[in-house]
Amino acid sequence: MAINLEKGQRINLQKSNGSTLQNVCVGINWGAIERKGLFGLGSSKEAVDLDGSCALFDADKKLEEVVYFGHLKSKNGAVKHSGDDLTGDVNGNDGKDNEVITLDFSMLNPSTTHVAFVLNSFKGQDFAKIPFASIRIYEGTPNRVNEVFAKYDIANDAGFAGHVSMVMGVFYKRNNEWKFNAIGEATKDRDLKHTVETVAKQYL
Repeated sequence: MAINLEKGQRINLQKSNGSTLQNVCVGINWGAIERKGLFGLGSSKEAVDLDGSCALFDADKKLEEVVYFGHLKSKNGAVKHSGDDLTGDVNGNDGKDNEVITLDFSMLNPSTTHVAFVLNSFKGQDFAKIPFASIRIYEGTPNRVNEVFAKYDIANDAGFAGHVSMVMGVFYKRNNEWKFNAIGEATKDRDLKHTVETVAKQYL
């Protein structure tokens, strides 16, 4: 696909060879916060718990299901979560995603018309203070990246400073074709429940 989307851009999921994208992954990477000791002596690592989640909606914007750290797989198996990472990369960026959510469009219920991905800072730690926090949405598997088509630099984008929740993007179905809206916006929400409610009100 060779696409790197900016916020707010929309694309269809047609690949260059004419086939349609069937499997996507959302990977989230971040580090632990370094805390300096008293008078600058020594330092310690503060664990960071970022949570990626996926919300499925029908055509009436009714919530069907949420896949998150407490519910790791949708009922039909279309969406799978790799599991909750409670600390981040304590020893520096290892280049690997801490959490990965996979989506197989072919397994979704016909009633599902919107698939939204959101991110929350579980302990309320400011996105701007979390080292190398970033998101990439790509074609592939948790172990293989074929093509990245959207990425967000959470740690260094001033738009995320002072926030603890954001909407990554929404896949939506039009005329039986799936398209993607790269939203990449912070919200004022403090937890997953309210972030999902914001998605339903503002982004579907």
